[in-house]
Amino acid sequence: MKDFATSPLTLGIIGAGIMGRGIAQIAASSGIEVLISDTNTAIMAEAVDFVHKMLDRAVEKGRLDAADADSAKHRLRTVASLADMKSADIVVEAVVENLQVKQSLFGELERIVADECILATNTSSLSVTAVATACKHQQRVAGCHFFNPVPLMKLVEVIGGVRTARPVVQQLHAFIRRLGHTPVQVRDAPGFLVNHLGRGLNTEGLRILFEDAAQVHEVDEVMRDCVGLRMGPFELMDLTGLDVTCPANEQIHEQYYQEPRVRPTPLLRQRYVAGVLGRKSGEGFYLYDKGARVEPERAPAPPLSKGLRLWVSRDEAEFHGRIIALLEQAGVELDRGGKPETGSIAVVTPLGCDATTACLAQGLDPGTTVAVDALFELDKRVCLMSSPATTPAALNGAWAAFAASGRAVTVMRDSAGFIAQRIVANIINTACDIAQEGVARPEDIDTGARLGLGYPRGPLALGDDIGAHRVLAILEHLQSLYGDPRYRPSIWLRRRAMLGLSLLHTENAGGGSEHA
Repeated sequence: MKDFATSPLTLGIIGAGIMGRGIAQIAASSGIEVLISDTNTAIMAEAVDFVHKMLDRAVEKGRLDAADADSAKHRLRTVASLADMKSADIVVEAVVENLQVKQSLFGELERIVADECILATNTSSLSVTAVATACKHQQRVAGCHFFNPVPLMKLVEVIGGVRTARPVVQQLHAFIRRLGHTPVQVRDAPGFLVNHLGRGLNTEGLRILFEDAAQVHEVDEVMRDCVGLRMGPFELMDLTGLDVTCPANEQIHEQYYQEPRVRPTPLLRQRYVAGVLGRKSGEGFYLYDKGARVEPERAPAPPLSKGLRLWVSRDEAEFHGRIIALLEQAGVELDRGGKPETGSIAVVTPLGCDATTACLAQGLDPGTTVAVDALFELDKRVCLMSSPATTPAALNGAWAAFAASGRAVTVMRDSAGFIAQRIVANIINTACDIAQEGVARPEDIDTGARLGLGYPRGPLALGDDIGAHRVLAILEHLQSLYGDPRYRPSIWLRRRAMLGLSLLHTENAGGGSEHA
């Protein structure tokens, strides 16, 4: 077998759609001979034209030398028949997401290509093991999952099926690096790595909306401003489209035998059936006018009234200090007693609890108590939460006080874990489960989240920053309050929180990897 890192290679690509042409572009640019085939000859011609235009654009922008672009163009050829793939060292299939179609294709390819040729599927959701069953030599079949747009998305999931040979996986890693991309090794499992990990964001965002605890734009704004994500769950689902997201969510839930952690909400299918898909349909969780999002109206902050006084709970010393500093900056009068005086608005900073539970646990008046999420950044936005008993005067007073600090303020209804705490805890818990199941190594999980989902930090590193014990507490409170097994903490998280270890930790006392 050739060395895929250095030897001259011929890559066959089946399917000239958006994924196939993206793979062809980066391969031809990397010095690899590319054969591209599609049953639709017009799409094949469009693919070649597209790649040529992308190479010309790279030259115009100074990212590629003109001579190198011409060489890349000459390395890309179309072939009319699968029989022309006989010379390929590796074939990547990028056809429709249909198991029978892929199995039929792989069965035919196996009879054409050389014995040492690697057969790779670009499937995003189907079992690699199931695809491989069409072949007599399943050991040379693997998953090679690129992300769209291929030239910009530098992550590639390399998925080994049950019978995939280790040298095949190693060769694919070398091949991906040669393309200038980053491979992560993933075990064949529902959703693989990135699609499974992404459920933590959108399913929990949908749960918050389903509870009517916050509006769509409020969830997105909190996740962007407080957590640092580039897009909130609803912005992301509108971009991807519910025609992609809904089937993927349901498929992963079904493949995991109705695992509560990845359970979708009824809202998802309702909107999908209604055709409210996102940008592509002109209406999703947001409305769109000629492709531009129509921004929802936002209520202005109430005016800061004279004599307003706030008391801040000391239950979480670190959180108390953050809130006090913010209110001092706003010039708000503070009640610094051990208990709030009559007329003061009480501010609590719960971890995983709702405002109702927090104020009753501390013996405070529910009518004059407001909760604030102090776990995340407060530089741009503050998230306030009222209980059903909180008076409008108390809520508006707290809103005005925090707005006076120059921060945007999100006001939500009572909900355990606010917005950011419960979504982030679920993202981290999902990552911990993926690590525990051995689907991917902890460092690859974080790499996948950063490169595949655009997260500023990997979820395991983020869990370490927050503190595994705090993430565990959030999940335990969520599970207790909702009685829902979707919030049960992963054993990976629980053990590391108990032992004071990093969530990225994989070695046990004997130096081997953990399998428990």
